[in-house]
Amino acid sequence: MKVQILVDNKESWIVPYAIELVKEIRKKFDFEVKLIHNHSEVESGDLLFLLSCEKIFKKLQRNKHNLVIHESDLPKGKGWSPITWQILEGKNRIPITLFEAAEKVDAGQIYFQDFIVFEGHELLSEIKEKQGFLTKNLILKFLETYPNIIGTPQSGEESFYNRRTPKDSQLDIEQSINKQFNLLRVCDNERYPAYFVKDRIKYVLKIFKADE
Repeated sequence: MKVQILVDNKESWIVPYAIELVKEIRKKFDFEVKLIHNHSEVESGDLLFLLSCEKIFKKLQRNKHNLVIHESDLPKGKGWSPITWQILEGKNRIPITLFEAAEKVDAGQIYFQDFIVFEGHELLSEIKEKQGFLTKNLILKFLETYPNIIGTPQSGEESFYNRRTPKDSQLDIEQSINKQFNLLRVCDNERYPAYFVKDRIKYVLKIFKADE
């Protein structure tokens, strides 16, 4: 069986987990598997896993199944950065769903679902670590079950999260750190750090856990 994993941004946080996944698949299964970073590199095959892709993959006919992982209780929470938005909503138990890609974004049938559980103190690197671990587990579970697997159509009212921008990392200097701690947790110290503006001057904040 031919398995392909597409991560269309070589700098994505998920690349190290995708590399680990390739190694684990080769160890556990007698499959042909490879990691690719460009949509044009996708070949005809059996299974294509689309991980943290920034562009919509349109050539779904090339593979028997095109699988996506999204961190929400679909059809609720479609769209961008679902973990971030849900943490900002105050949630610590977040669904992670493996489903079939379809012409309509985040609309395909669901195969498996699990939950990412946080304690409320995790910073972005720790959040991504749990996300990456469960992403690998869901994919391995799918491979262990396939082809004896039945999908479930999505049902219920759908909702969408917007794409986050640097402005979404802005802190309100009139509010306490405690009230804005979840925002600090999900900010990326390098790509989109937290910041505030005072007297028309922008100040950047970076957050780390002190060494114990």
